[in-house]
Amino acid sequence: MSVPAIKASRLSDAGPAAPVLIAGPSLGTAVTPLWSRTAAALDTFTVIGWDLPGHGASPAAAGAFSVEDLAAGVANLVNGARNAGDIAPEAPVYYAGVSLGGAVGLQLALDHGELFQAVAVLCSGAKIGDADGWAERGETVRVQGTPTQVVGSGQRWFAPGFMEREPAAASALLHSLQNADRFSYAFCCSALAGFDVRGRLADITVPVLAVAGAQDVVTPPSFAELIADRVTNGTAAVVEDAAHLVPVEQPGRTADLLKDFFGTQYPEGK
Repeated sequence: MSVPAIKASRLSDAGPAAPVLIAGPSLGTAVTPLWSRTAAALDTFTVIGWDLPGHGASPAAAGAFSVEDLAAGVANLVNGARNAGDIAPEAPVYYAGVSLGGAVGLQLALDHGELFQAVAVLCSGAKIGDADGWAERGETVRVQGTPTQVVGSGQRWFAPGFMEREPAAASALLHSLQNADRFSYAFCCSALAGFDVRGRLADITVPVLAVAGAQDVVTPPSFAELIADRVTNGTAAVVEDAAHLVPVEQPGRTADLLKDFFGTQYPEGK
């Protein structure tokens, strides 16, 4: 396995000295349609989103990778942006990721915690699903493509009524799923199959906010509570009228939670 190439997109810009939020995606989504609504509400933050291999702006993966490899890729991105001056030396950096992006957030807190003032883990878990299920899904997508996942993902991602209320937002995310590279998607499934940091959560000393959608059947509120209970400095929150993609389903509420939590670590960021 090796660190895959990932690309970043600037979703908002609050000025050179503003706190920076690195935003991570969920499996099957591009970061821009997932995070742009929340980024617009995070008016005091510069938001930089990264895409999974073969999703959005990132190139397809050449081979298998782990969640640790993805975290290393994000750490490289942050360090590279610091060195290039894209992130000011005095600007605090935070992280927030959804589902697989949230798993990467926990791995970042374990392996690269010194880079971040605090981490938010949205609609995620210290272990998500089971290895057999991920292996089966990965093989289906590898052979038949990502369109096989559109119906099931639409059912898992959104709370009832969202697709009817917000057809453009839902469609953009489902199109990003259809456009994802099938082999890279399958590699993501393999990474999730091997991810389990439940026994290491106590080693995380970076402040962690764990957020769940009240109607999420993939990573229910109990997953967020477990994370918050086991890390050294954890807080759990539940977003009503949302399922698995809270930044697009409830952008205002998501932004408020992030600003309030990150503001306790860096009051000028509130």
